[in-house]
Amino acid sequence: MDFATLIGLLGAILLISTAVVLGVSPGVFLNPASLLIVVGGSFLVVLAKFSFGQFFGAFKVAIRAFKFKLPDMTNSIEEMVEVAQIARKEGVLGIEGREVSSPFLSKGIQMLVDGHDGETIKHLLNKERLMTLEHNRSGARVFTALADVAPAMGMIGTLIGLVQMLSNMEDPKSIGPAMAVALLTTLYGAMIATMIASPIADKLSLRMTQEAQLQSLYVDALVAIQEGTNPRIIEQMLSSYLTPKQREQQEQSAEAAG
Repeated sequence: MDFATLIGLLGAILLISTAVVLGVSPGVFLNPASLLIVVGGSFLVVLAKFSFGQFFGAFKVAIRAFKFKLPDMTNSIEEMVEVAQIARKEGVLGIEGREVSSPFLSKGIQMLVDGHDGETIKHLLNKERLMTLEHNRSGARVFTALADVAPAMGMIGTLIGLVQMLSNMEDPKSIGPAMAVALLTTLYGAMIATMIASPIADKLSLRMTQEAQLQSLYVDALVAIQEGTNPRIIEQMLSSYLTPKQREQQEQSAEAAG
């Protein structure tokens, strides 16, 4: 579970809700017409921009991104070095059926066991990696579109409320509800864009980059294992995926172990 995203989203909603409760009656901020315009209108406009598969697939991608946490890069390197050591001692059949941290890696290991050459493994896994990248990118685009559309729908609702108010100025009782629609639609649009859609889009983009880097690491390691590269060389090669701070920590751990 990605607790950073969960805490951020729920924390922001909680703060806004607390401010509402501490002010006037919470019922003042609930308006069915405003919700219909902003929420319903925003989702329908975004749906018009994408196919059904892309639209509904974005929510599945978002749930997966928040529910499952990617393996740590340092741990993944250690895992691949261990796989390389086993393959070097026992042959590639020694890693068959081994439990690993990623379905992508499991698929690559099976290709290795099946006897595919390094070029074939690299080609097939890179194709799989690009498909995963495009799937995640499509999900991010849907939520980016939602972040763009929601404030615009809020503005449309504001204009509707103002038109209703100005057309019934002779009836003082209609001014209040019309103004509520006018202001609440803007509020709803801003909240959806700022507190939900935009953070999810950014998180999916970040997850997309992280997953692509991790899968690239797996591809490089598996090809090196197939070519019979020494596990120490593989470890040094994969260290290029680490940040300077992670490399320093890795070196310190190696010195302590030595």
